[in-house]
Amino acid sequence: MAWFYLFIAGLFEITWAIGLKVSEGFSRLWPSVGTIIAMILSFNFLAKALVTLPLGTAYAVWTGIGAIGTVILGIVLFGESRELSRLFFILLILIGIIGLKVTTPTS
Repeated sequence: MAWFYLFIAGLFEITWAIGLKVSEGFSRLWPSVGTIIAMILSFNFLAKALVTLPLGTAYAVWTGIGAIGTVILGIVLFGESRELSRLFFILLILIGIIGLKVTTPTS
């Protein structure tokens, strides 16, 4: 269940990262409210995952999920660079997440 919580925390991290852009520096009310709610939920699910998972692993996977998702949505929603080298390094983050999942024992 801890990995599921961590995955959900990562999805909410993507949500709040995109929300930071959409809220325009917290100057737009409803995007700001949504961003803050997503932050709270992200940290809540991360905390639940940390009950079982090692801190370093959980934090690295959480930020990795957030980074990958944010880059993909940045490309799709905001027309950010699709440079092959950029996508290659995102792939390396994904490989790192998979490696941590495979090599981390859970209690």
